[in-house]
Amino acid sequence: MDLGIAGKRALVCAASKGLGKACATHLAREGALVTITSRTQSDLEAAAVEILALTGAKVTIAAGDIATDEGRRAALAVCPQPDILINNCGGPPMKDFRQLTRDDWIKALDGNMLSAIELMKATVDGMIERKFGRIINITSSSVKNPIAILPLSNGVRAGLTGFVAGLSRDIARYNVTINSLLPGAHDTDRLRSAYAGRAKSTGVAVDELIARDAAAIPAGRVGTADEFGAACAFFCSQYTGFITGQNLVMDGGAYRGML
Repeated sequence: MDLGIAGKRALVCAASKGLGKACATHLAREGALVTITSRTQSDLEAAAVEILALTGAKVTIAAGDIATDEGRRAALAVCPQPDILINNCGGPPMKDFRQLTRDDWIKALDGNMLSAIELMKATVDGMIERKFGRIINITSSSVKNPIAILPLSNGVRAGLTGFVAGLSRDIARYNVTINSLLPGAHDTDRLRSAYAGRAKSTGVAVDELIARDAAAIPAGRVGTADEFGAACAFFCSQYTGFITGQNLVMDGGAYRGML
């Protein structure tokens, strides 16, 4: 299937590793002109080499923290008029809400809500003028299935979801769509680092702990970054102009709700 995005400019945030890198890889494979961001220059360079090896496509890089004004300016300097925007930022830490300070909340808002809104603000009018735009927000399954130990993620990502619900309908007539992908457990460095503490305290290997928890997922496994990236590329395609304002949970069926 030709997704119809060859030659489209794509800005993929937090894409040196994990789900972001997988999204960038699939977009590059489809012929999009991809720019990837990350805080660490060396990680970006390594990701660019890997994507080139996998797809034959060169990607450009923009080092900086996308949660900051400086980081966003650096990204938009390299890719000022993207047709495709993948908003992504590392999730806030696990903490009991009683321990959270105002600074914790502000940092989470900057990273997981306001950064995405600011990038949409900077790019959406150009998409409207060109009559093509695809914006994907990588959030979390906690938007639909809140996780008690993730109060920052639950609250802040829900706020972004509410904002997008209004904006997405306002611009749909221009063939500009905004959808969110809500990942559950995927086999990434972030997931493995989250299990590392449990492995150390229990003496059980990370792989075994993941397998135990995966047994409770209807699919019987955790997801892969590659399949997540493929789904992301499809939602950026020419075929998704009639899908907007949606929140697709990708968690192997762990979310039991109907809506």
